[in-house]
Amino acid sequence: MTKTIINSQFGRVYSILWAWGLLPLVVTGCQSPSVSPPPQQAAIANSQTLKLLSWQAPTILNPHLSTGFKDAEASRITLEPLATFDKKGQLVPFLAAEIPSLTNGGLSKDGKSVTWKLKKGVKWSDGQPFTAKDVVFTYQFITNPKVGSTSAGSYEAVKQVEALDDHRVKISFKTPTPAWFLPFVGSEGMILPSHLFASYNGENARQAPNNLMAIGTGPYKVVLFKPGDIVVYEPNSNFRESNPLGFKKIELKGGGDATSAARAVLQTGDADYGFNLQVEAPILKELEAAGKGKVVANLGSLSERITLNLTDPNQVTEQGERSSLQFPHPFLQDKKVREAFALAVDRTAIAEQLYGITGKATANILLLPQEYYSPNTKYEFNLKKAANLLDEAGWKDSNNDGIRDKNGVAMKVVYQTSVNPLRQKTQQVVKQGLQSIGINVELKSIDASIFFSSDPANTDTVERFSADLQMFTTGNSNPDPSKSMQGFTCTAIPTKANNWTGDNYGRYCNPEFDKLWQKSQQELDPKKRQQLFIAMNDMIINNFIVIPLVHRADVVGVGNTLMGVDLTPWDRNTWNIKDWKRGS
Repeated sequence: MTKTIINSQFGRVYSILWAWGLLPLVVTGCQSPSVSPPPQQAAIANSQTLKLLSWQAPTILNPHLSTGFKDAEASRITLEPLATFDKKGQLVPFLAAEIPSLTNGGLSKDGKSVTWKLKKGVKWSDGQPFTAKDVVFTYQFITNPKVGSTSAGSYEAVKQVEALDDHRVKISFKTPTPAWFLPFVGSEGMILPSHLFASYNGENARQAPNNLMAIGTGPYKVVLFKPGDIVVYEPNSNFRESNPLGFKKIELKGGGDATSAARAVLQTGDADYGFNLQVEAPILKELEAAGKGKVVANLGSLSERITLNLTDPNQVTEQGERSSLQFPHPFLQDKKVREAFALAVDRTAIAEQLYGITGKATANILLLPQEYYSPNTKYEFNLKKAANLLDEAGWKDSNNDGIRDKNGVAMKVVYQTSVNPLRQKTQQVVKQGLQSIGINVELKSIDASIFFSSDPANTDTVERFSADLQMFTTGNSNPDPSKSMQGFTCTAIPTKANNWTGDNYGRYCNPEFDKLWQKSQQELDPKKRQQLFIAMNDMIINNFIVIPLVHRADVVGVGNTLMGVDLTPWDRNTWNIKDWKRGS
């Protein structure tokens, strides 16, 4: 059985060609005649408009309130962090005047604080001055439990953030901290304007008007946002840099699907750029052959993985909570069962037949930087071994209905992911393997605007996880894996009590893992710290808490006339959009 959920408000499928005036609009009734601009004038206007496609359409422009990359991509065009990491792993200042170091006095010798100097004369796009007060407020917003921010894990080690003056911010840590560069860096470090969010620093955070009409310090400002449809940007007249921007307007369109987005960039040339082209490799190759654009695959830190729910999604507490720690899962708590599930997944077939050059099979969740990649893990596709493990665990088909059972419980699972043809085909491969060893699998597809929304009221988000298995892509968004690994600690479990915040969607809780993570937050020796992270990866993998499928490239389509795109694994693709230009 397959189930598809489409968001009634935001999940509408929009025709990209129609919305951009590339197909005729048929109407009835009387109309005033319209005059088309001269072809030369239209060509100039078209060249000055950057057309971006994000088939997983953004629904909010506050990245601290969303799980999805789609929202952070759109936010990053107008919001900025203090600094970010480029593709070489080097820190690049944005709102910071310089990168802190021991030499310039920014880093304390005891490793317990860092002081950032901020650029002077920076203004928000509404003309208000940017100061250290905004950085302090952003910390207060992100770490306020009533807000329910998705970025809070990056600030776990912070004790205090204080404004020394308008242009200096001091971050003090609870203990000596090697990862001093986690707070306010990269896509989870985007700064919010305190003058617009101060009244929304609590349970009303999602009602802030500027979650939609974002005010930022970046090169472009938002002038129109229809959630689930389109974001329109124009140059920020208050942007601090004097160099002219490449475009007079940016249109970020949502809707459709990954294949239509790829076609619009690679084959027809109707768009300049397509995000997240989760399309089968042979189709991408065929579309690229048209010569209108090229496929760019950035093999970064992301892995497509299946998370196993260690709690029972079919039982409900008195408070109405599903997937609660009160009710352990009837069979996924058993390590033998989890191993059997992993053995039934043909990762090689998924990687080679579906992903091709855009991904490769992997056994790890910690993939980059390379020094953290564990040599102690492996994956195997072995249906006979999987069946034997289930037999040993006591799960057998007692009534000859083709489904294993034990103590009156049938081995049935709901397996969910976001709507995307590549993911649905992956689901089919996984389902086939699981069903062949006696597991009943119901597939469920959820619109990405819901699945990655982090909306605490919606039961179909990755945080709520009201299924047995769920699949998506994630990874460490920083060269330091602290935040990524923190997502498997006990305190990161989303619950009704914490308003469904936290990245530990599978509800894994192991004190030994937590001890390793705590040690990593204080260990200053790089070699010892490396081994701690590898040990954490191994604990997750060898206990089959998640099933990594593919080391997945971030695949985008870039039109032949678009110059300046420079992808990094450590930030969203729009991080350097001020440098994007129209070429010949």
